[in-house]
Amino acid sequence: MAERTESAVADVAPSQAVLPGGYVEPIRSAGAVLWRGTAPQHEVALIHRPHRGDWTLPKGKVKRGEHLLTTAAREVTEETGHRPVLGRRLPPQRYLRNGWPKQVEWWAATACGESSFTPNDEVDAVEWLPLATARARLSYPHDVEVLDSFARGPAETFPLVLFRHASAREKRTWEGNDLLRPLNDAGRTDALAAARVLSSYGALRVVSSAAARCTESVLPFAVEHDTRVRTDRALTAPPAGNPESVFDHAGARAVFGRLLDEGSPTIVCTHGELVSDLMRGALEQLGAPVSQQLALRKGTFWVLHVSAAERALAAVERHSVRG
Repeated sequence: MAERTESAVADVAPSQAVLPGGYVEPIRSAGAVLWRGTAPQHEVALIHRPHRGDWTLPKGKVKRGEHLLTTAAREVTEETGHRPVLGRRLPPQRYLRNGWPKQVEWWAATACGESSFTPNDEVDAVEWLPLATARARLSYPHDVEVLDSFARGPAETFPLVLFRHASAREKRTWEGNDLLRPLNDAGRTDALAAARVLSSYGALRVVSSAAARCTESVLPFAVEHDTRVRTDRALTAPPAGNPESVFDHAGARAVFGRLLDEGSPTIVCTHGELVSDLMRGALEQLGAPVSQQLALRKGTFWVLHVSAAERALAAVERHSVRG
């Protein structure tokens, strides 16, 4: 069996183990616990790497400019042949790889479609194993910790994505109706990136403000997944130029709350003025702690992963479409 070079650091952070009192930029990787079946008979996919003689979970390094979500989906596809749909986020793992700190971001995931796996020099076997068997088969303690994190939480979850629209034309240079103010060049680039990144969560229902800058932000995603963009007045900015116009915070919270109750994977695109209120309302509805930092920059999004059975918060994460 090949010598294993990955070692967990139990009582000290990897950067401290390398340079006491200093910081070392970690190697960034991402992967997923790919699972199937129903509780308590869940099975997970392990891969065998012949060049290392080990059994591990599918993961791999982030390519330059690649989003973490895209990395996780790509690596699972390459190593198992299954295209994953990412579920709840799991705690990251930090350990030393050849003396250098490595940080791996993890998600739970389900497989979409049939496997295209063919044994190769990197991965020569993929096996679906019950959790207890997989735990015993894994070669590294840090992989066991990831599997234990998966087992402690709900397997079946659905994502509710709250997306603040991408960058739009400046108000001062736009002479038309503010509802028709479009994305600028950077915003259009981000809208295309959002379609790729958000696809990691599978096919999502799309609900949006009726403002052009919001519908344009999710249009590439809707086209890619052949779904319509449903607009809602409560999520839409009030008419510009009217000092008495205000955002319908109560109506927007009611809409977001109903979407949460419905339990369908959904992306909601709206304006920055509503984001904090919508997140606060959703967290309160789920009986979860409320952060003091709920606002989003343009082109960024929150993901609430909610237990399908209990309607409880299983995980929450925040991303920019640019990674």
